[in-house]
Amino acid sequence: MVRIIAGACKGRRLKTPPDWPGRPTADRVKEALFNILAPVLAGSKFLDLFAGSGNVGIEALSRGAEAAFFVEKDRRAVKTIFENLAALSLSAGARVLPEDVFTAIKRLAKKGERFHLIFLDPPYERHLEQPVLEQIAWSNLLEPGGIIIVESSKREVLPSRIHNLVLERQEKYGDTMLTFFREG
Repeated sequence: MVRIIAGACKGRRLKTPPDWPGRPTADRVKEALFNILAPVLAGSKFLDLFAGSGNVGIEALSRGAEAAFFVEKDRRAVKTIFENLAALSLSAGARVLPEDVFTAIKRLAKKGERFHLIFLDPPYERHLEQPVLEQIAWSNLLEPGGIIIVESSKREVLPSRIHNLVLERQEKYGDTMLTFFREG
């Protein structure tokens, strides 16, 4: 069961895509993430890459993010994101991009979109973290002072610097690692 932990939609359940091989961010990890982001979340623009069911971006909206963009290429997951947003009356603050993450980053950059918070949770053990971070770094999607958060397997080793992005903090929760980058 996936649920919203806090904010306007606290306790509400989210659907997950049927027969979907992805894994939603665990409640323990999500709670820790949003406790860390609490001082900068209200009024922010949030980008959820590899969004799955929309679990993390919807949590951000529930807790006061002004807007959330969801990038997910799996049709079943995209349908589920739309259903979850509608069920929670959060569609007005959301935009869903049903496409590959690399294509979406290029499209968002071309349109001049910028985000305070960028969250990416690619499938574990596929080694997509660094290529996505590199593309974000070149795309100018991050607002000054913004934060990029990577959810990955604890076995995924990320460099301390990727172009203009500097690793600021890492937190481990079981098999999951949260890594925080800022421009530096």
